[in-house]
Amino acid sequence: MKKQLLFLCAFVLSVGMSAQVVTPQPSPFSKVEQKVGLTDVTLEYSRPGVRGRAIFGDLVPFGKLWRTGANKNTSITFSTDVNFGDKNIKAGTYALFTIPNKDSWEIILYADASNWGTPAPEKWSEAQVAVRVNAKPMDLPFSVDTFTIDINSIHVNGAALEIIWDKVVVSVPFTVPTDRIVSKSIEDTLNGPGKNDYYAAAAYYLEVGKDIKQAKTWIDLAVEEYGDKVPFWILRRQALIHAKSGSKKSAIKAAKKSLELAKEAGNVDYVKMNKDFLKEMGE
Repeated sequence: MKKQLLFLCAFVLSVGMSAQVVTPQPSPFSKVEQKVGLTDVTLEYSRPGVRGRAIFGDLVPFGKLWRTGANKNTSITFSTDVNFGDKNIKAGTYALFTIPNKDSWEIILYADASNWGTPAPEKWSEAQVAVRVNAKPMDLPFSVDTFTIDINSIHVNGAALEIIWDKVVVSVPFTVPTDRIVSKSIEDTLNGPGKNDYYAAAAYYLEVGKDIKQAKTWIDLAVEEYGDKVPFWILRRQALIHAKSGSKKSAIKAAKKSLELAKEAGNVDYVKMNKDFLKEMGE
C-alpha cells in the first residue's frame, strides 16, 4: 500500500513539474496578407500597446535605430520585385527597421530578416540594406493604442506601407509590376486566344487607361465569339469601352442589350448600372 502511495505521489509531482503556465503575450503576433495587383505582400510583426507610456521620443527614442515592433524582427515579404522608395528591390523577405525623428522618419528594408536584437540587430551590416527612404510622420487627431502596420491606399499598381502608433502615422508608397506581368500575359495568351482572354485583356486596358482602341478591338472579338450567348456583364463592359472610344451609338446599343439580359437574369445591380449609363448617354 505504501509503495502504491509513493508511486502516486511521484506521478503527481512529475506531472506538476512538467506542466507550464500558459499566458498571452503582452505584444501579440500579427500576420497581414494582402494582394496588391498581382503581388502578394505579407507582414509579420508583434504589436505592443501604449499602456499609458510616452512613445515616440521616450520609449522609442528619436534618432536611434528601432526594430519597429516588439519581439523578433518585423518582416515584409514581396512575391515579386517591387519599387520601394524609388528603388527597385528583388522579391523576398526583408526586416523592417526605422529611425524615428520628430519631423522625419528613415525607413529601412534589411535583407537579413533573421538578424535581430533589442532594440537593433545584434550585428549590423550596411551591405544588407536593400533600401532607405525618408518619410514624413503625420499627427493623428486620436490615439491608436496598439502598434499597427498595414497595407493601405491599394490600387492595381501599388499601395502604401503604413506604420501607426499612438498619435503618429508614417506612410511609404510602393509600386508593383502589375502592368508588366499583365502585358506579358496578354501577349503570350493572345497568340492563341479565346473569348475570355479577349474580354480579360479589354477589361484590363479599360481599367488602367491603356490603348482604348485596342481594348475596343478585343471586346468586340469577345462579343463576336460569344454570339447569341454573350453575357450581360461583357456587354456592359463593351458599352463602357465603346463610350470611352467615342462610339456613342454602339455603346448605347450594347448597354440596351445588357440591360435586357440583366433583367432576364434578375440582376438588379446591372439593371441599375445600365439604366444610369443610358441616362448619361441621353437615352
